This record gives sequence, structure tokens and C-alpha cells, in this order.
Amino acid sequence: MVKVQQKISGCFRSQAGVETFCRIRGYLSSLRKQGLHLLPALEATLLGHPLFPAF
Repeated sequence: MVKVQQKISGCFRSQAGVETFCRIRGYLSSLRKQGLHLLPALEATLLGHPLFPAF
């Protein structure tokens, strides 16, 4: 997925951008694998109450 994002936008502008993208992508991937709904999870996270996927 990182390669697809890089091809779409041309490149990442900074190392911090790459790390942020990977962190968000990994969080959403974990939620999806556990069958949780992504939009409510993102809303809760942005409100300061992130859902923590089970390990």
C-alpha cells in the first residue's frame, strides 16, 4: 500500500509523512481484521478515545 500511495502522489514529502501514513494504515488494518467499523473508530480516535484492537 505504501508503494501505491507513493505512485499516486508522486512521493512522500518527509520521513514523518511516511511514518504517519504507515501508523494510520496499520491501525485501520488491525480494526478491519477484527471486524470493527472503521468510521466510528476514526471518530472516537479523533475525539481522544481510540479503540484498541485486541492482540
